[in-house]
Amino acid sequence: MTMENPFEGKELWFAVGSQDLYGEETLRQVAQQSADIADTLNASGSIPVKLVLKPTLKDSESIKNFMIDANADPKVIGIVAWMHTFSPAKMWIRGLEQLKKPLLQLNTQHHLEIPWDTMDMDFMNLNQAAHGDREFGYIVSRLGIARKIVVGHYTDPDVAERIGVWARAAAGWDAANNLKVVRWGDNMRNVAVTEGDKTEAERVFGVSVNTWPVNELVAAVDAVSEEQVDDVIESYKELYDIAPELLGERKESLRVAAREDAGMRNFLDGVGAKACVDSFEDLGALRQLPGVGAQRLMADGYGFSAEGDWKTSVLVRIGAVMGYGLPGGASLMEDYSYNLVPGKEKILGAHMLEVSPSLVYGDASKPRLEVHPLGIGGKEDPVRLVFTATPKKDAVVVAMSDFRERFRLVMNVVDVVEPDHDLPKLPTARALWEPRPNLKVSAQSWLLAGAAHHTCMTTSVGREAWEDFARIAGVELATIDENTTAAAFEKDLELSEMYHRLNNQH
Repeated sequence: MTMENPFEGKELWFAVGSQDLYGEETLRQVAQQSADIADTLNASGSIPVKLVLKPTLKDSESIKNFMIDANADPKVIGIVAWMHTFSPAKMWIRGLEQLKKPLLQLNTQHHLEIPWDTMDMDFMNLNQAAHGDREFGYIVSRLGIARKIVVGHYTDPDVAERIGVWARAAAGWDAANNLKVVRWGDNMRNVAVTEGDKTEAERVFGVSVNTWPVNELVAAVDAVSEEQVDDVIESYKELYDIAPELLGERKESLRVAAREDAGMRNFLDGVGAKACVDSFEDLGALRQLPGVGAQRLMADGYGFSAEGDWKTSVLVRIGAVMGYGLPGGASLMEDYSYNLVPGKEKILGAHMLEVSPSLVYGDASKPRLEVHPLGIGGKEDPVRLVFTATPKKDAVVVAMSDFRERFRLVMNVVDVVEPDHDLPKLPTARALWEPRPNLKVSAQSWLLAGAAHHTCMTTSVGREAWEDFARIAGVELATIDENTTAAAFEKDLELSEMYHRLNNQH
């Protein structure tokens, strides 16, 4: 199985602003130069969806209709706006007030260098983006509309790359707004941070979170055919190094795991869901706590989290969509143990069973499929994939916490590294990372922020994609990176809390 392409059929609309003041000849040049920019950006290979050039926008009515059409078209995940010639910003007010899709302001121009010897007033009248974009920037800021700003010549690879990162975040937002999360069982008893307001989550993120009895999952598992079980096991043989006992004396354990794997996927596809959660405290008649099945769902782009934590399941789905097609992946993660040896401070992350094999890529060895006892859940020994995540600089772990009147995202930039030693007796998938700026400041800041103990780790996309997503969603994001100090972070949290409380009054 592989992840469905979340970018297929999706578009960004290119809104180019001008006006009728300069005549038809100038407007023809505007259209041609705008087409050059769109074609160049599309050919860059950095933007995962097509940038579609629309007719030049010259008046308030056409701008309003453009925005209404973009809102109504499910293919459109965002708007890229550029003011080629001076486009008076009052004509944009009615349209921008209508806009519901993510917005990027591109501050560029068609010419790379000022034509020193030939520059005349005709050239000046045509090429006014330097101040046209500032006029547009004023009105967007006055209206309080969040947007990403990308500055530079359209042939600069960095420009296309930054538009591409934002496009991935816009696709993540689109996925969240169309996301159904299936909960099999409730929150782990007495745990606080994994609780949350599902109604508010639908208002803020567009995600629908609902519960199905775990025995409906059991029925779906029981309905899996022997042929489908065989097919799943064949895929295991192709993708993983399988412990010999699972093909011998423990082959029934493998068949149970494969049946649960197929049953979970059939259930989710049957109700149109792309994310799920389970709980080891509510397994009904399931024979194993799902291990390899949950891991493979994440590898194929589904959101998953354990212990009823639907918020992390949402983040894993968003992370998988944003990182589609890039090396690495998105996974449920949990801080388990610190290495506090001076100069070697690291965090070992894992979960009971459920870490995505998408974190293993490149030349890394195959994950190993094993079966081991599990001291919780009261079920048969579960089958799981065991591996160590591939090293990656500039990865992130992101958590979502419910702070009554708002959601807070907390992100730590980390470097995933090789373990200092082998872990021969640890029967679970894991990742080892060095948090920035260091473990002490990272942990203190994480605790100050009230961030969750479950996270989404993404090694495919880093901080900029999550920053763009948070801006699109209008939610608080606290970032811990190489520049963080505990004192400044605490002050930033206080300011952020005041801002978001004031900004989220309804």
